[in-house]
Amino acid sequence: MANPKRRHSNTRTRLRRANDALKLKSASRCPQCRAFVLPHRVCGACGYYKGKQVKTMKVKSKEKAA
Repeated sequence: MANPKRRHSNTRTRLRRANDALKLKSASRCPQCRAFVLPHRVCGACGYYKGKQVKTMKVKSKEKAA
């Protein structure tokens, strides 16, 4: 197995690790219900994508059955 002949400098190591940081995902608002949605995905709250309803959503009723 190959082994390094010389050690990497601190600068070289840090330059490589500079891209390892986590980045925030960009979220936009759904034009129908104003919920946050990731780009190019169906809205989980209302089921709309590009102005068309592509998924029917169940509505939770607040009334309790007696």
